Amino acid sequence: MLYLLALIGLVVVAFLLWKAFGPDTKPVLGDRVLGPDDDPDFLWRMGRENRRKKSDEPDTGSPDKAG
Repeated sequence: MLYLLALIGLVVVAFLLWKAFGPDTKPVLGDRVLGPDDDPDFLWRMGRENRRKKSDEPDTGSPDKAG
């Protein structure tokens, strides 16, 4: 009886390992869709555009300056 339980346990463990690491496994992160706020290239382009816009604006100073 003990050998039968050990055999069943071994089959269950082998099946679970095969399902976890078998040849038909798909990478979990490969199916994930990146939104624009998660895309590093998009964030880099947005930062570059923001820096370019700030450098193109004239420096008017603060309106509260007494001069």
